[in-house]
Amino acid sequence: MDRIKRLFAGDSAGGTNKRKRKLLIVALFSTFLIVAAAIGIASAVRSSHESSTTARSLKMPQSHAIIRSACSSTLYPDLCFSAVAASTEASGRISTNKDVIEASLNLTITAVQHNFFAVEKLIATRGGSLTKREKTALHDCLETIDETLDELHAAVEDLHLYPTTKSLKQHADDLKTIMSSAITNQETCLDGFSHESADKKIRATLLAGQVHVEKMCSNGLAMIKNLTDTDMEIERRAIGSRKLSEEEPASEAGWPEWLSAGDRRLLQSSTVTPDVVVAADGSGNYKTVSEAVAAAPDKSSKRYVIKIKAGVYKENVVVSKKKTNIIFIGDGRTNTIITGSRSVVGGSTTFNSATVAVVGERFLARDITFQNTAGAAMHQAVALRVGADLAAFYQCDILAYQDTLYVHSNRQFFVKCLISGTVDFIFGNSAVVFQDCDIHARRPDSGQKNMVTAQGRMDPNQVTGIVIQKSRIGATSDLQAVKGSFPTYLGRPWKEYSRTVIMQSSISDVIHPAGWHEWNGNFALDTLYYGEYLNTGAGAGTSNRVSWKGFKVITSATEAQGFTAGRFIAGSNWLGSTGFPFSLDL
Repeated sequence: MDRIKRLFAGDSAGGTNKRKRKLLIVALFSTFLIVAAAIGIASAVRSSHESSTTARSLKMPQSHAIIRSACSSTLYPDLCFSAVAASTEASGRISTNKDVIEASLNLTITAVQHNFFAVEKLIATRGGSLTKREKTALHDCLETIDETLDELHAAVEDLHLYPTTKSLKQHADDLKTIMSSAITNQETCLDGFSHESADKKIRATLLAGQVHVEKMCSNGLAMIKNLTDTDMEIERRAIGSRKLSEEEPASEAGWPEWLSAGDRRLLQSSTVTPDVVVAADGSGNYKTVSEAVAAAPDKSSKRYVIKIKAGVYKENVVVSKKKTNIIFIGDGRTNTIITGSRSVVGGSTTFNSATVAVVGERFLARDITFQNTAGAAMHQAVALRVGADLAAFYQCDILAYQDTLYVHSNRQFFVKCLISGTVDFIFGNSAVVFQDCDIHARRPDSGQKNMVTAQGRMDPNQVTGIVIQKSRIGATSDLQAVKGSFPTYLGRPWKEYSRTVIMQSSISDVIHPAGWHEWNGNFALDTLYYGEYLNTGAGAGTSNRVSWKGFKVITSATEAQGFTAGRFIAGSNWLGSTGFPFSLDL
């Protein structure tokens, strides 16, 4: 080491200029060797990397192209591609658009499971510091997240069978309904934390996970829509001018097997033989409706009739997702009343405030009143919440004030019903048709405006909306006397792509000439779809209606046909099985 120091010390070590030149040559040569070695190593590394990349590109280019093509139809294509491509990098099992959708749905399931555990952890770690409403909202989240998992698994199963076990249109209707509901559930979870400023801290904790799942569900829906629309267009071209079988009117042969013709006749009869009877006086099998529902078989493929005798039942009833094919039959809407009083002001969430909540599919009810008596000053207080697919209500009264009827998700039908309330009294994000119904605004709290609807469609591909057809929109007697003091509107946009259609209905002069009201400034006015078609009555004139881009007076019967029960809720596939009256067309 000392020798090296002396060599580079120059004249101070007594060296000559010749020695200096030799040392300089040695140093330059050494530097050259180091640089050459570095270049060689870099070249080798680059060559190795290029070989690896080439190997991967030889294996994956086709699948990546398919993924990118499938994802191009989504609202969030970068998220779609990156998620699916990363998950299939090693296997390369993607060969069709259907494979891309399935891979995306499976990734979404994993993300939903993560959100479920995150909520459970939040409850476990912060339970002591949470308010009553925050605890309720978190449990609402667990319920909607759990429903989302079931929906995604159902979508994957249906996709496995596509397009062989049902008609293309039935596959499309079912898959798009399932994914529309899955999107809605994420937003429902977050909506539970919007009542007070303190709630927003919990909301912020959950926001990223819920929004991620919502976007993944949106991508799944968009790809399913693109796949099924393409396949149906190919089928349409193949069959030419012949009508598709699923567009034919309902017939006995086309009715689902879940309810026999004999059962249908029984449902139309006043002498139905029930499976159990509920009577408050103890004369039946159960004293409460909740007890009867709890005793019903889980996941039944056959109808289970619960006869509810005349009386006032003060309880909150939940027909969970496990309780399928349940039928409530009352002794008349004015005689059989299920009533509660939960409200947001009273500490509940909107979702949990429902007097009766129905989630199990193919639920039917007739001749019953569903009621929430909390009152206008208690704000959101739901009488009936429906998230059940293929649910129908006949000759029922749904009575409350703000947020009376929560048509939460899936496909629903109401016929010959009375719905009454004040602010947003028909709201939610199902695909729902009301026929031959009386829809009456009532006197609200001081300073409030009445809104008949507040539809919550949040994605342009969701197959959801509120349709009021051949019905009557008016006022209760308490509002009629003071209607000049409380403006009443057909609706306002709760979410960005809110969709509501009023057609072939009678609209009284209780409705403001503008017809519709904004939610908050210009929010959703360009993206909503509000339509009116062939309505009558003093409040049906459209000359002074709002001038929003999203509002239109429908003049085409073909366009209006898209909102009939036959088209909008696939009514020809299931309404015949209800035993209730219905119209599939205009």
